[in-house]
Amino acid sequence: MNRVFVLGSINIDISMETDGFPVIGETMLGGSVDYYMGGKGGNQAVAAARIGGRVSLTASVGGDTFGEKALEHLRAEGVDTRFVTVKDGAFTGIASIFRIHSDNAIIVFPGANMLLSETAELVEAFNDKDLFVAQLEVPLETIRQGLYYAKKTNVQTIIDPAPFHADIVNMLDKIDIITPNETEFEGLIGHTLKEQDMEEAMLEWAENHDTQLIVTRGSQGVSYVFDGEVRTISAVKDIEVLDTTGAGDTFTGTLAAFLAEGMPYETAIETANICAALSTTKIGAQTGMPTRAELRHFK
Repeated sequence: MNRVFVLGSINIDISMETDGFPVIGETMLGGSVDYYMGGKGGNQAVAAARIGGRVSLTASVGGDTFGEKALEHLRAEGVDTRFVTVKDGAFTGIASIFRIHSDNAIIVFPGANMLLSETAELVEAFNDKDLFVAQLEVPLETIRQGLYYAKKTNVQTIIDPAPFHADIVNMLDKIDIITPNETEFEGLIGHTLKEQDMEEAMLEWAENHDTQLIVTRGSQGVSYVFDGEVRTISAVKDIEVLDTTGAGDTFTGTLAAFLAEGMPYETAIETANICAALSTTKIGAQTGMPTRAELRHFK
């Protein structure tokens, strides 16, 4: 089986349940608090591995207890961590997640993630049938390097442009598939959208770019451009949504795994959409990410 190479962040997620946000100067009591393994890179790597993919992760952690626990967890999930570096004197990244009803808000301290700088060693590991996946929680120059080396060896590339940075548009010539949510898609096109403008904007964008576009739309499912038209897969019904943290990462990670194993493009999108939905049924970014057996049982 071909391999998925993920370049991205590793965080420890501190997740707190709350009824709302305090204003400046106000103190509120929260509900439950939990600690989870996260970071968009770690999330996507675990999502791909859970579904049966062969996954290698390039990332950085701090020389602290959180870093040790993160590496131990990733290895237990079957993720190859030989490209993860330990940065002594730095702190492992931390994400503070505030769960409000069925949605969330997140503040990220990047820590060692912003010290990730070397990707040249990936050239020796790449096979031209592999996939390269990245997000934007590590330095943009490092992502640029990873894309360069991936395309140098004819590796297919997928970018999840989150958290959004406008400079990603300057890398589109090396991106085969991009998976923004609706807000990130607005960043790509440079203006806000009304609901009725979505399909028109996607078609216009696709006409001007070779990069394949897939927009994740939460409760409205997933839309993508294929054969000159916008196709939408509805959101999965009849599931209890407990936590949407990591749903987008689950989509991108499992999409990469399915494509790496040779699944047809549209089937891979549809199946990744199911995986993303299943991931919302438990608290924590990685906790609900489905295994292959759980996916088969649901389908």
